[in-house]
Amino acid sequence: MDISTQKTGAGEAPPPHDSTPPTTSANGPQKRAARGATRPGDRIFLGLSRGSGILLLAIMAAIAVFLTYRAYLAISKDEANFLTAFEWNTNLVPPKFGIAVLAFGTIVSSIIAMALAVPIAVAIALFITHYAPRRLSGPIAYVVDLLAAVPSIVYGLWGALVLVPNLDGLFGWLNDYFGWTGIFSWDEGAPRSMLTVGILLAIMILPIITNVSREVFRQVPQMHEEAALALGATRWEVIRMAVIPFGRSGVISASMLGLGRALGETMAVATVLSPDFDIHASLLNPGGGTFAQNIASKFNEATEFGRDALIASGLVLFVITLLVNGAARMIIARRKEYSGANA
Repeated sequence: MDISTQKTGAGEAPPPHDSTPPTTSANGPQKRAARGATRPGDRIFLGLSRGSGILLLAIMAAIAVFLTYRAYLAISKDEANFLTAFEWNTNLVPPKFGIAVLAFGTIVSSIIAMALAVPIAVAIALFITHYAPRRLSGPIAYVVDLLAAVPSIVYGLWGALVLVPNLDGLFGWLNDYFGWTGIFSWDEGAPRSMLTVGILLAIMILPIITNVSREVFRQVPQMHEEAALALGATRWEVIRMAVIPFGRSGVISASMLGLGRALGETMAVATVLSPDFDIHASLLNPGGGTFAQNIASKFNEATEFGRDALIASGLVLFVITLLVNGAARMIIARRKEYSGANA
């Protein structure tokens, strides 16, 4: 009997078995992607995305052109050295004004703020993500989020009414033990100095750096931490070898966001600082100024030429901000091996 004609239990002969797999076109996904790229929705989305990017560049270029033009009108009539003069007299004939004091105060206060805020913010972010129990980490994160939403004028009022009157003890201690350096010498004047501004700015940028750092640390792959623990690492060694290297670029980005706010903060600085146009060796004595504070305090009373001079100082702040962000991008690009995208 021919085996191929045998009946199965159901009375049917089994179909012949075809071992050849079904053929598929290798270019199927590419063809579908090509068809999808021609859909109206994709074309609209591509146009909107491209237009948004071009619009952003156009706005930045327009701001730069406006600031440059108005700054040229003022600097061309300035009888003093705009970069090194220690005075701001735009009503004189001829006018004399410079940004040396403003540049020094802006940079020094921002450095103080970053030196105080970044280590504390990173420590808080690590505590929330890796040490605090869940019932405690949630409320702490919520409070930090609320602090980030507080308006700057509220911080300024708190600084003037609470912070400044209670800094005498700290300033006296710094003068007693570190006054010999000259940087922390104090003549017992009102503590409305660059150090006060730096402390207030540190409090203001602390929530921003903490929030971004916290979200970065939460993205650390769990297997990285488990691998380190399996090798016998302690909790601190896990953070030092796995968490911090992974989140380093994110912490740098968070720090640059905080630095941007510190550089451009206006009302809070104007509320707690006693400005003058002199560079003081001591950080504790009243005096100094920043770009944003000077613009806010003089803009309403300035003449047309005076406003051009203030816009010229704003151009310098604009350039400093661009340089800071460019430096941050370079630092992050050099550390791509530590970013989450390449983990």
